[in-house]
Amino acid sequence: MFRTSICDLFGIEHPIVLAGMGQASTPELAAAVSNAGGLGVLGAASAGPRQLREWIHRTRALTDKPFGVDTLLPASVRRGASLKAPSNGPLPKDLVPEYQAFATEFLKGQGIAPADPKDIWPEPDGPAMLSKEFFEAQMDVIIEEKVAVYASGLGSPQPWMERLKANGTKVICVVGTVRHALQVVPVGIDAVVAQGHDGGGHNSPIGTLALIPQVVDAVGDKVPVLGAGGISDGRGIAAAMMLGASGVWIGSAFLASEEAGILPGQKQAIVEANEEGTTVSRSVTGKPARMIKSKWTQLWNESENEPLPMPYQSQVSRPALISANLAGRSQDVNPGFAGQGIGMIKAVRPAAVIMADLVEGADRVLRERMAALAR
Repeated sequence: MFRTSICDLFGIEHPIVLAGMGQASTPELAAAVSNAGGLGVLGAASAGPRQLREWIHRTRALTDKPFGVDTLLPASVRRGASLKAPSNGPLPKDLVPEYQAFATEFLKGQGIAPADPKDIWPEPDGPAMLSKEFFEAQMDVIIEEKVAVYASGLGSPQPWMERLKANGTKVICVVGTVRHALQVVPVGIDAVVAQGHDGGGHNSPIGTLALIPQVVDAVGDKVPVLGAGGISDGRGIAAAMMLGASGVWIGSAFLASEEAGILPGQKQAIVEANEEGTTVSRSVTGKPARMIKSKWTQLWNESENEPLPMPYQSQVSRPALISANLAGRSQDVNPGFAGQGIGMIKAVRPAAVIMADLVEGADRVLRERMAALAR
């Protein structure tokens, strides 16, 4: 397959980077993608510091190739914006018990028993999940472990850049607007991911086809751009390259891999879904994210309760969604995050096979198009 500046930057064979999907991009999946010539990235958004360190060690045991770690660094949480009361109303943290009771009633209506707290919060002695202290503890581990690549899936890594660069760590930022790209490039990052509205997880208001070339125009002479959002096969990779991207950041295509750290019911939901099967909802993390439609997203669509800002919504959603998982109800209650390209995913396969198809498909499409243009 063609080589680009992304390959040289990360020391990889193909310009394909695994999206760091929280808890789905496991050591096994990241290592499989790296071993197949791409860049595997651990999805550590909800991993406590102990789990994150263990995942890094496990990945190193599975591959001798470069790999990365993805976490979140939301500015709103780090500056305490979520602590403020909107329009002189109650503080978000004060609404958590009421919202937890609302979620418990939902579980009761679904015939789902609440999970044991030890199954919900794996590191109860650590910082609260998705809190300022949680993000800082994660970054301490990443710096101490001297990972090859760090990806900020949300927010700027500026406060940590000096220490990351001292370790030789390459830094990626995921953005959803040109404005955000222009904010993070000057802090010294090495690449930017332009992820459009089509993508799964935390979401951009701009469609992928429109976003990629505008980010390329804005920053492409400073750092390489990875295209993302709804790219699930070789045609999508070729399209991103034609729009000026130097590589791609792919998530949903690897959710239906044997190595992905999601449940069988969640993988089945992906295989069975079509292009209309997702929605953008704040019901899981408190920030807009694209996920597969479910009884949980329907509950919040029909409720008068507005999801709480990060980190408080996760204190409501996580107990309910883990309870659904343990009750065998992941497929209809918690199918998970995914992008609009899932309608192209028809089976659960090994990650190496998915990688081979992506590489071959992109190479074939690009060659065919170039040949057609030459006629």
